[in-house]
Amino acid sequence: MPTLDAPRTLQSSQRIWEQEIVPALYEYIRIPNKSPAYDARWQQNMDRAVSLIEGWCRRQPVEGLAVEVIRLEGRTPVILMEIPGQGSETVLLYGHLDKQPEMTGWRQGLSPWNPVREGDKLYGRGGADDGYASFASLAALRLVQEQALPHARCIVLIEACEESGSTDLPAYIAHLAPRIGKPSLIVCLDSGCGNYDQLWMTTSLRGLVGGNLRVEILGEGVHSGDASGIVPESFRILRQLLSRIDDEQNGKVKLDAVHVQVPAERLKQARLTAEVLGDEVWNKFPFVPGARPAVTDKVEMILNRSWRPALSITGIEGLPPLESAGSVLRPFTACKISLRIPPRIDPVAATRAVKDALEKDPPYGARVSFEGEKSGIGWDSPPLAQWLSSSVDRASRNYFGKPPMGLGEGGSIPFMGMLGEKFPDAQFLITGVLGPGSNAHGPNEFLHIPTGIRLTACVASVIADHFAR
Repeated sequence: MPTLDAPRTLQSSQRIWEQEIVPALYEYIRIPNKSPAYDARWQQNMDRAVSLIEGWCRRQPVEGLAVEVIRLEGRTPVILMEIPGQGSETVLLYGHLDKQPEMTGWRQGLSPWNPVREGDKLYGRGGADDGYASFASLAALRLVQEQALPHARCIVLIEACEESGSTDLPAYIAHLAPRIGKPSLIVCLDSGCGNYDQLWMTTSLRGLVGGNLRVEILGEGVHSGDASGIVPESFRILRQLLSRIDDEQNGKVKLDAVHVQVPAERLKQARLTAEVLGDEVWNKFPFVPGARPAVTDKVEMILNRSWRPALSITGIEGLPPLESAGSVLRPFTACKISLRIPPRIDPVAATRAVKDALEKDPPYGARVSFEGEKSGIGWDSPPLAQWLSSSVDRASRNYFGKPPMGLGEGGSIPFMGMLGEKFPDAQFLITGVLGPGSNAHGPNEFLHIPTGIRLTACVASVIADHFAR
C-alpha cells in the first residue's frame, strides 16, 4: 500500500506553513470578522475574510482545484472547493472562518486583531479557532499531490456562521447536496487536542441550549430604602430560578431530561486520557492563585466536560456598572444561559425542559420568560474502521512520535451532528490545534504552529491512506 514519505511530508508541511500559511494568518487575524450573532454589521468584515481566503486558495498549486464563494440570499457565505480525484468516493473537509468577539483581558502587548508571534505561538482571535483550517486543508492535498499519490475526490467546505450555531448551514447543505455527494470520510479541523505531543481525535461533542432568562418585578426602578423588604429583588428571584436547573453547591444540572448514561467505551477512554494528561486535565486553565477545580478526580473532570450537562451564565442585563450603581431597586434582571448538553440529547426537547422549569410558578408572581436563542445537537463518533484506526496510529507516530489519543470535547460543532445524521456510514476524523492554554473564545487565543504543521501532515497521510485502502 503506497504511503507518504514521512520526512519529506513533514519538511514540506513546515515550508508551506512558514512561507505561506503563517503570513496569510497574520492578515486574517487583523480582520474583525465576528460571527453575525455578535455583530449586526458583520457583512463587510466577513467579505474581507472571505476574499482573503478565496484569493489564497485560488493560488494554490493543487491539480484541478475549483474555488467558489456561494451566497444564498440573506445568509452568510460559504467557500466551496472541489478537487477531483480517482475512484468513486468523496472526502469532505470542513472548517469555518467567522470569529468570536474580542473578549477583555488580553495581556499587555496582545490584542484580538493584532497578530503577534512569540516563538511557536501565533496570538490573535480566530487563528486557531479555526482560521487555519482553510489553509491546512489545501496544504494537506498539496502534500499528497507532491508525492504523486492518488486521492479520492475532495470537497472543502468553509462556513461563516459556526460561532453563531451554524444557523445558515442546513440551507447550504441542502442547496449543495448534489455537489457534495455522499462522503465516506469527513475531516473536521475545528476541534482540540489534549496536548501538543500527539494526534488527538475528538470522539464526541456536547450539544448546546442557549437563551435569555428575564425576570421583571417593577415597571420602573424605585428607591431601595423605600421598597426593599416589600418588593422582591429581581436578582434574588433570578437566583431562585437558576437553582431549579443548577445546583449552586456543586454545579450539577438537576434536569433529568439533559442527562445520559456514559457509554462504557467513553468511560474507558476517559480513564486512559486522565492517565496520559495527569494534572494537565485541569491546570491548563488560568485559575487565580488558590483556586481549585470543581472536582478532584481527573476522570470525573473529563466526563464532566464531555458527557455531562453544565450551566454557564455568559451575560447579564439590568445591572449598572459599579461606578453608576445608585440606591435603586431595579425593575428587572436578565441573563444569558449557555447549557452544554451531552451527546444523544435532543436540543429541542432540552430547550423545552429548561423553559418549563424556569417559567413554571414564578416566585412572587414576577414576569418570567426564557427565550431560546440557539441550540445544537451533540455528536458521538461511530466506531473507527480498521483502516482509519491504523492510519491515524501511523500518522501520529510518524509526525508526532507518539501514538494517537481519543478525547470527548466539551464544545459544540453543530455541523458534525448534522453530518452524523445525514451520513451514518461515514468515517470521521475530528481534530484540531486548540490545546492547553490556546484559550479559544477568551483572551490571549493562540495557535501552536508546530502542531498545525504536524496536523497538516497527518491529514495528508489519512487522505492518502483513504484511497489506498
